[in-house]
Amino acid sequence: MMRAADSAKIGELLVEMGVVSLDDMDAAVAESKKSGERLGEILLKMNLVDEETLMQAIGRQLSVPYVRISTMKIDPAVIERVPAKLATHYELMPIRQVNGTLQIAVNDPLDIHLLDDLRLMLRAEIELAVASRKEIRDAIKRYYGIGADTMEGLVNQAEEAGEAAGPTVVENIEEMAEDASIVRFVNQIIMEAIHDRSTDIHFEPMEDELRIRYRIDGMLYEAAIPPAIKRFQSAILSRIKIMADMNIAERRLPQDGKIKLKSGDLDFDLRVSTVPTPYGESIAVRLLSRDSEFINLERLGLNKHDLGILRRMIRRPHGIILVTGPTGSGKSTTLYAALTEINDISKKIITIEEPIEYRIRGVTQIQVVPQIGLTFASCLRTILRQDPDIIMVGETRDTETAEITIRTALTGHLVFSTLHTNDACGAITRLLDMGIEPFLVSSSVEGMLAQRLVRVLCPDCKTLHEPSKEQLRMVNVTNDDPTNLKIYRQRGCEACRYTGFRGRTAIYEIVPISETLRRMIVERQPANILKQQAVREGMRPLRYDGWAKVKAGLTTIDEVLRVTIVEDEILIEGEGAEETTAAAPAAATKE
Repeated sequence: MMRAADSAKIGELLVEMGVVSLDDMDAAVAESKKSGERLGEILLKMNLVDEETLMQAIGRQLSVPYVRISTMKIDPAVIERVPAKLATHYELMPIRQVNGTLQIAVNDPLDIHLLDDLRLMLRAEIELAVASRKEIRDAIKRYYGIGADTMEGLVNQAEEAGEAAGPTVVENIEEMAEDASIVRFVNQIIMEAIHDRSTDIHFEPMEDELRIRYRIDGMLYEAAIPPAIKRFQSAILSRIKIMADMNIAERRLPQDGKIKLKSGDLDFDLRVSTVPTPYGESIAVRLLSRDSEFINLERLGLNKHDLGILRRMIRRPHGIILVTGPTGSGKSTTLYAALTEINDISKKIITIEEPIEYRIRGVTQIQVVPQIGLTFASCLRTILRQDPDIIMVGETRDTETAEITIRTALTGHLVFSTLHTNDACGAITRLLDMGIEPFLVSSSVEGMLAQRLVRVLCPDCKTLHEPSKEQLRMVNVTNDDPTNLKIYRQRGCEACRYTGFRGRTAIYEIVPISETLRRMIVERQPANILKQQAVREGMRPLRYDGWAKVKAGLTTIDEVLRVTIVEDEILIEGEGAEETTAAAPAAATKE
């Protein structure tokens, strides 16, 4: 970052700029002499200055321009001038070319040997600029692609071996999949996904490319990867299958596997699924952290009114509580939060899951294995001999499971389960469609809860926004006066990786079963009639909760409209949405 001879000058400049006090600078200089570390690194460690300010001071001292690469658009022709291996090794970024002179952003402009090496290797006149190390690293990933230096090395090896420029044909795929460069590249892809808070990685073979996408906060984003990756598609996909203990010779049938890995102090379980396509196997990898902090009920995002209802429901001695929503709507997180709330030494709790996403201390958890006949239904029959008080069934997906679940609830057990339906009242219709008798549903179900996940606005960059009349008409379910409201929208910054969102929270509708609803269930009333009755009894549909979170500045109108349906535009006269209890996003999992 800077040489010892220049430390005093940099220190004096930072003091003159008023960034660091004289006493703090003396302490930093003393620590630098004691440890042998550079003054700039000591200042950063002591949080006396941020890297951007330090780089500006260095640039000012050396009359070298300071640049913010994230705000620049770099010409691809400039990127081609510097090989990926060189950019990664020296941590530098070419940014522009003027009259034959190549301007390169570096973090340490005082490294004379670097300047000489660049002139020799690139055979061009070099002009330096300074930038933060983070900006340089991010730019390398964005413009060269993840693992670009590794892929460049593989291409060079292939070319040296005289292989064609087209897709590489490898006779021994297993041997290639164990190649150090392929191993490193796959590891880089996974580590980048963990760094970006991804929940899934998708490897999608196409006719002329291998596309890799990350799912972050519920949305898919294409990863920046080198174009040459297609040449090594078979080896990359085989490497993932080897890690997941799959049969790499079988490419015609779907397979499932699991990978366990450690990143720093965190342990991860990766669930791997493959399906055959015309252009190769498509692989989806689900990332689950075994060290994730449990979300309690207060942090789920329920308003005070619904939180009170849910707490009363989960403390009932028997009955079924159904959580509904599509795949990836956070149903598992809600169930885990409910179980954690009521988990104590006096209760025997058993769960049946596929798979077990999080371990709960004090709870007996069973993972179903359909291949050997260990299904939800067979587990339910067996665990009743274990004398449980509370049972969680990961998903009610067939008639047999539904029948046993209902009979379990009728014999004095509290049962939690999930269903894939559009709204809370749709759970009743789904059970009836499975062939369950209405009187059994009416007698056993104590309540339903529907939920969706919306992205939470980044607090560092969200900006005030004046929505259109059409947007307000669709989302302003309580007819609030928009002139007195502060509505925000996303903008994008470094903290949220320019998405405008950071994290997710849930919106809910919750329906406790009243005597009136029980009679209507026995009469086989359709879901929309049940929903109208639930609204009359105080239920607030999903869009009401979404509007409350828009007003609280947690999310955007577009997010609420994206995950809710038009029929939620039912005005509850004289009532507004309750105050949202969760000011922070809940890190909801996916089923």
